[in-house]
This record gives sequence, C-alpha cells and structure tokens, in this order.
Amino acid sequence: VQLQASGGGLVQSGGSLRLSCVASGFTLDGYYNIAWFRQAPDKERESIACIPRSGGTTWYADSVKGRFAITRDNAKNTVYLQMNNLTPEDTAVYYCAVRTRVTYVRFYTRRDEYNLWGQGTEVTVSS
Repeated sequence: VQLQASGGGLVQSGGSLRLSCVASGFTLDGYYNIAWFRQAPDKERESIACIPRSGGTTWYADSVKGRFAITRDNAKNTVYLQMNNLTPEDTAVYYCAVRTRVTYVRFYTRRDEYNLWGQGTEVTVSS
C-alpha cells in the first residue's frame, strides 16, 4: 500500500505543471479523502487541495484557489494536481495524502488527519 507522487520540476513564473499521485495496493475510488499538501523551506506543511471521500465539491486553500485543480481518475487510480499561473511563492515540496480512517466530515485539512503519504515531489518556480 503506497502512494507515488511525480511531476515536479523547474518552471518559470506564470507556467504550469501537473502533479500525479498513483496509488498502489488499494483503490482510491469512493473510499478515502485525498489531499495535496506542500511544504516550503522553513515552513510548516500546509494543505492546499482536498477531494472528499464522496467526490464532488473540492476544497482549496485561498493561496491556490482559482489556479490549482485537484482531480481523480478512478480508472488509473491516480490523483492529479493541475497547477497554473505559478509564482515563486509556490516553490515547495508537494505531497499527496490519503485518509484511510473513518470519515466524519466532508473535508480534512490538517496534516495529522491523513495517515498515508506519498514521498513528495519538488516544484521550483523561478521569477
């Protein structure tokens, strides 16, 4: 049971990247809350996008709202984070996370609410 994140890299300000998170050993479809977090140098890890267990409406941090989009492809057992109009402030290591515990609310945004993590993929945005 693991998550494998990829798609990071170096991009110029205003550019786009799409991150992928492939799940293996279990299926993402309809069972778990899924999120993307990021951690910039010398900062706490923060949640930026979430998909609830039931699908449908997604949640975004204000800092990425309107620029990032989280989606799930059940056929590929993969979650994506499309990132557009990137700025140097988006430079960070990005992590996908899954909550496999019992769900009580629609969205979970705290780091300790997720128990399965990908290894992280680094995004660097140059000015």
